[in-house]
Amino acid sequence: MATMRDVAERAGVSVTSVSHVINETRAVSDELRARILAAMSELEYQPNRLARSLRSGKSQTIGIIIPDNSNPFFAEVVRGVEATSFAYGYSLILCISNADLEKEEHYIGVLIEKQVDGILFMAVGASTNQILSLQQRRVPVVVVDREVAGVAVDTVLADNARGGWLATRHLLELGHKCIACITGHNAFSLSAERVDGYRRALHDADIPPDEALIVPGDFSFASGYDAIQHLLALRDAPTAVFACNDYMAVGAICAAVEMGRLVPADLSVIGFDDVLLTSFTNPPLTTIAQPCYDMGVAAATLLLERMHDPELPTRRQTLGIDLKVRGSTAPLVGD
Repeated sequence: MATMRDVAERAGVSVTSVSHVINETRAVSDELRARILAAMSELEYQPNRLARSLRSGKSQTIGIIIPDNSNPFFAEVVRGVEATSFAYGYSLILCISNADLEKEEHYIGVLIEKQVDGILFMAVGASTNQILSLQQRRVPVVVVDREVAGVAVDTVLADNARGGWLATRHLLELGHKCIACITGHNAFSLSAERVDGYRRALHDADIPPDEALIVPGDFSFASGYDAIQHLLALRDAPTAVFACNDYMAVGAICAAVEMGRLVPADLSVIGFDDVLLTSFTNPPLTTIAQPCYDMGVAAATLLLERMHDPELPTRRQTLGIDLKVRGSTAPLVGD
């Protein structure tokens, strides 16, 4: 591999001049800069990023920890983060925790060792100590898509409670009264917020929530599938279901069809997220759309601002949501 000295010899300049051009530590003439850049190109010279980060204290990298790389929601958030980071000259290091607190702690340690300039993460849930530790180390951090109790930290969220309310109100307006809810992972604040919205919509309609119709899930296809098998076996089976994410909603539709129920004629199903596949399910899924890409952009922007000015006050940004009505919900027929 070419070295800085090789570049200096090819360009006919000093190593110091090459260093000033690479690190932008002192102005040089346009003619000298052009010679050095040409020599770097001819020799395919790559600056030693580690050495540069040790000198400057900046690595020009951002770390992001997500719980799942198979869910399109997280992929779309990461896409927004990457686009924004890249536009400002930062590279992204992606870590996947599988919603495991021990893995999350491990990857935080890895990112600190890599000397990232900031960390974005979708916390497993009980991540207060990790965030406090990062803040004590003066590592800028932003939490995306969920709240972390007991710590002041920059946060980007969707309006989950309103989304749960809007989904349930849609089913109520279609004439459904026996409405089930498949909850998400208990460790995530967003799940509780969506269920709170579901309960509030029922309360607004003077319908007492039936705890037998609130079934735990974990945001996976399988948990939605299992939940519907349980719910449709009840004596007073629901005519509609709100699943707290699209994956569980799709799993619910699969189970309902296998049990001989028609969606939406026998069972209306609504999800939450509006990931790409929901437009292509059979029937297409009615869902609450949250701005996944924009959440990534907002989170990266907050982090870049925090990196630039560590003394900024803590910010909490909540993005709006929309109801996307498709083919999986329909008016209740008969009683």
